[in-house]
Amino acid sequence: MMRVYNLKTNRIKNPMGFVINKPKLSWLVESDTAKHQVAAQVEISADINFENIIFDSGKRTDIDSISYSPQVELKPRTRYYWRVRVWGDDGSEAVSEAAWFETSKMDEPWKAKWITPDFDPSVHPVVFTDFSIERDVADARAYVCGLGLYEMSVNGEKTGDEYLAPGLVAYDKWIPYQTYDITSQLKKGINTAEFLLGNGWYKGRYGLNRKQPFRYGNEFALICEIHITYQDGTADVIYTDTSWKARKSKVIDSGIYDGEIYDDTFCDDAVYPVRIADLDVNKLEPRRSPGIKIKERIKPAEIIRTPEGETVIDMGQNMVGWLEFTNRAPKGAEIMLQFGEVLQDGNFYRDNLRTAKCEFHYISDGKVKKVRPHFTFYGFRYVKLTKWEGEVNPEDFTGLVLYSDLERTGNITTDNSLVNRLFLNALWSQKGNFLDVPTDCPQRDERMGWTGDAQVFSGAAAFNMDVFAFFGKYLYDLKQEQKARGGNVPVVVPAHDVKQNGACGWGDAAVIIPWNMYLHYGDVSILEQQYKSMKGWVDYIKSKDDAAGGRRLWLNDFHYGDWLSLDVEDPFNRFGGTEHAYLASAFYSYSAGIVSKAAKILNKKEDAEYYRKLSEEVKNAIRKEYFTPTGRLAVNTQTAYVIALYMDLVPDEWKERVAFELRKKLKETKYHLRTGFLGTPYLCRVLSEYGSNDIAYRLLTNTDYPGWLYPVTMGATTIWERWNSMLPDGKVSDTGMNSFNHYSYGSIVEWIYRNAAGIQPVEDAPGFRRFRLKPQPHYLLKSLDAEFLSPAGKIISRWNINENGSVSFYFRIPFNTTAELVLPDTEGTGLEGVHELECGEYTYTYMPKRPYKKMYGTDTPMREIYENERAKEIVTAYLSEMAGWMLFPMFAGERSIRDFVREGLLQIDEKTLKEIDEKLSKVTVE
Repeated sequence: MMRVYNLKTNRIKNPMGFVINKPKLSWLVESDTAKHQVAAQVEISADINFENIIFDSGKRTDIDSISYSPQVELKPRTRYYWRVRVWGDDGSEAVSEAAWFETSKMDEPWKAKWITPDFDPSVHPVVFTDFSIERDVADARAYVCGLGLYEMSVNGEKTGDEYLAPGLVAYDKWIPYQTYDITSQLKKGINTAEFLLGNGWYKGRYGLNRKQPFRYGNEFALICEIHITYQDGTADVIYTDTSWKARKSKVIDSGIYDGEIYDDTFCDDAVYPVRIADLDVNKLEPRRSPGIKIKERIKPAEIIRTPEGETVIDMGQNMVGWLEFTNRAPKGAEIMLQFGEVLQDGNFYRDNLRTAKCEFHYISDGKVKKVRPHFTFYGFRYVKLTKWEGEVNPEDFTGLVLYSDLERTGNITTDNSLVNRLFLNALWSQKGNFLDVPTDCPQRDERMGWTGDAQVFSGAAAFNMDVFAFFGKYLYDLKQEQKARGGNVPVVVPAHDVKQNGACGWGDAAVIIPWNMYLHYGDVSILEQQYKSMKGWVDYIKSKDDAAGGRRLWLNDFHYGDWLSLDVEDPFNRFGGTEHAYLASAFYSYSAGIVSKAAKILNKKEDAEYYRKLSEEVKNAIRKEYFTPTGRLAVNTQTAYVIALYMDLVPDEWKERVAFELRKKLKETKYHLRTGFLGTPYLCRVLSEYGSNDIAYRLLTNTDYPGWLYPVTMGATTIWERWNSMLPDGKVSDTGMNSFNHYSYGSIVEWIYRNAAGIQPVEDAPGFRRFRLKPQPHYLLKSLDAEFLSPAGKIISRWNINENGSVSFYFRIPFNTTAELVLPDTEGTGLEGVHELECGEYTYTYMPKRPYKKMYGTDTPMREIYENERAKEIVTAYLSEMAGWMLFPMFAGERSIRDFVREGLLQIDEKTLKEIDEKLSKVTVE
């Protein structure tokens, strides 16, 4: 049986009113018997019955389900239905259910005008109009944007299921409008359309300057066109003009940072006129990102009575969104909620929120009903009932979890419950911070789209969720901001009031994020959209380089460096111990290399060669400046070694030495990381790829500070901003800059997907049409199960370490894909080399040369022997007289005693080897 499903247009299911000038269609196929697609056919119709087909590809062999772009002329405000027929290599075929996409107004001019209430702009309004319908309605759409934020209702019923529209964008560059199907909300007779408006990011207190915040606009504004098509074929357009009216809202105040005040007793029957607002209609564009929705609902874990006598709700999970409650308070009574992330000494705490009030005030009208805010959001686990009437019933409260409407695509489980919780923490931080833009944190007076945070997490994000459209919109904003800055990328996007020049690792988001999206989704349109931006960032760096003498190094500028790393003595130094010019130059070379690859894909041959050469010139300058003739790296930090290896700055002949120096550096810290924002994402990946997979697992599973599992042992349910955001005694370490929901260090999950599970995209077949499977188990985890719904289908990689030290693998390869499987430690098993796997399920069990058990033996690498004092004593007692010099770790490296015996460098009989084995097997791994 074959099934065609998960149809998407521009990576969105049934998008309405998005930018769809060139639709990119994608779908998935599952089959019980077929392994490959031999042909496919795509049909697009003007009707759901496919009686009016406007495009038919015919049966073709070159149609790719990852991204197919039909050549079709699209009309404004039109719904198109499409379906796919697929033929398999076994003769089977299947046709999908119909999917659809609906175009926006496209280039159609607006009849509507921007309007604003003609009263005090600090007063929250409701803007409305009445209109009459006398005929049967066939179809009705509303094309809307309200500033700062808005909620639309028709005849008293909320329109749509998204919130905080139109979201956060560079409002001074472009303004997105949304499209709603309101057909079912209309009735014959008088209809009323209402728009509740709030401050939001556009008009409220927001940005890095908290005292005098920058505002995109100082007054509320609305634009709306309602297009109605009747059953008789006639049509009407209702649109905003000065005939519309306004009244004062029950929302007394609202703000992203401070919360909301809602007075349900407020009643002002006065009707006020509106006037034309001074806003440019030409800035309006169709939306690009999925809407913010209530994605989950969670009930409180418990009600706490604190030592200070406070009543606090514990949601059991640090979440982002609202607390909805059932109002039972008498008329005029005030309910006040305050939101926080952690407790201190068992009491409610919120000092780390800085100036953000994070409150919700509600004045009751005396009616029993569900109440929630409208124009704010909170990052919280704990809610203090500062003012409350009557009994506190847990059933009256529900956490409404808000984030962008993104499909979940990845999952990881292991035998280690702490690692499982770490994965969930990273996932929850992604949920909480993927609220229309990838923010740094969702709770304090910041919540901004920091480019460095987004860049380091973008790969992990693409495994966890389908983020193609989400990042496509973020990168579109980045490109708009960059245009006004001569190629410079601001450290925050949208930039709002941030004037600061781009820094290495932050500005490189312009290059790294689109490249990651291309690798994961195989859709070249992201490179087409962002190529000028990618190129512009590297050109900007080169202009700074040229101005400083053209040494092909990036010198002198401000950088955040290895932000919040632990390799500096001064705890107040947040910039890390790795030289900034070294890091900046490394990213200079790395980004130039990516631009070269993107240019080659886009058939820009001259650019490809130019940026390849530039990347090599920078790389050579780095080698000349920072490496000795024997390969010693002058910058002696964990991050420096990691970056050198990951970004291919090290000549082949020196890589073993640099990898050894990284191991030595980690040994100095008893195998604890000292890396920050720039080194951490690549740390475990480099270790696994350069012969130190054991150290990568050790770093993952360390439960003390600093490490990924330390916060988990402290009860964290999201990723922290700092390795020690909370100290072992339960105290918050720094109130000035300390978020308990900050996804950057959650980038470790990319290592779990890529290296531990071994699921890796490849550059010459992006989107996982072909991919590499190279799992790297280690006994510190006994089992791992990774599932990933790639753009080509579901990939499963599982392994289990058995009691006898053998290892078992299970892989699932999707329909019409090929995997290059490389199994670990296969010497002598007959499974060596690369295995080409096509669609299907595969299992392998074998005993590696060195069993995956927690033990030492004569086949243990000497490097590991030297890391354990007892093991070293045993080996030295046997070998010091005859070959002590060979035990020097740098010389021995990954070679074991048995390797030396095989090479003829040690003369030891089998009986002695077994005696050493027996003694080593009793040593406990430290």
